[in-house]
Amino acid sequence: MASLSERYRVDHGRKFRLKNWDPKDTAHFKSEKHGEKLLVRGVERLIQLQEKLYAQDQWAVLVVIQAMDAAGKDGAIKHVMSGVNPQGCDVHSFKQPSSEDLDHDFLWRTTKHLPERGHIGIFNRSYYEEVLIVRVHNELLEHEHLPPPLVSKSIWKQRFEDINTFERHLRRNGTVVLKFFLNVSKAEQKRRFLRRLDDPAKNWKFSMADLSERERWNDYMHAYQEMIEGTAAPHAPWYVVPADNKWFTRLVVAEAIIEALEELKPAYPKLDSAKLKELKAARAALEKGRHRR
Repeated sequence: MASLSERYRVDHGRKFRLKNWDPKDTAHFKSEKHGEKLLVRGVERLIQLQEKLYAQDQWAVLVVIQAMDAAGKDGAIKHVMSGVNPQGCDVHSFKQPSSEDLDHDFLWRTTKHLPERGHIGIFNRSYYEEVLIVRVHNELLEHEHLPPPLVSKSIWKQRFEDINTFERHLRRNGTVVLKFFLNVSKAEQKRRFLRRLDDPAKNWKFSMADLSERERWNDYMHAYQEMIEGTAAPHAPWYVVPADNKWFTRLVVAEAIIEALEELKPAYPKLDSAKLKELKAARAALEKGRHRR
């Protein structure tokens, strides 16, 4: 039986239709309690793998999370990465670009925050905003100071090509790219918005802009469909993760990251004979009480 990550991975070259991916799906899992128990085990395994990744200092992992508002991006990051050594994990959230960002190419502001070797980097939103919100709100292109001849009907296809080349470059240089679209339904988003309005502790999460973006739901779904179809690749796969049940979303994301790390086979560095000899001498000095600070 295919793993959860295989079940929700978009195969390169296969025709993709977002409407065929059910936001309510929970695979063969019927119990939230069972799913949460498996997540605890997954987090424990992730901690072990991340420690070896950090010690080995060869590979980096970039996790990109994209979704509509209230799909559970923050919660997925919090629960999946809980317990991971913060020294080897970096989270960056990308909001509205600054004037400096707009004076550079569209990949510039995120490239500055790519994870270093041995680290897991998480992008809460990313350079993909440039083919999502900027596509839905075409007027935003005017703020990017592009030469007019470059703003053509082909710009989105060209940006897909640029992203594919960029992600291939990352993989060839030791960064594994994993991309997750948290696929929440419009009905579930409405329920979560209402809960935010009803709960004083969650009021701060709500913005009137969320409603205006919700009105463009169909435009966003079209943009997501073309984005995923245009940028799903063996070296940087997309996972379309059902997001109506938060516990299941977190389970799928955790398994995909774990499987990617296991494929890398991270291991603690092997010490050469000189280093082993040095450690032996250090032990002898400590045991004889001759070690000095």
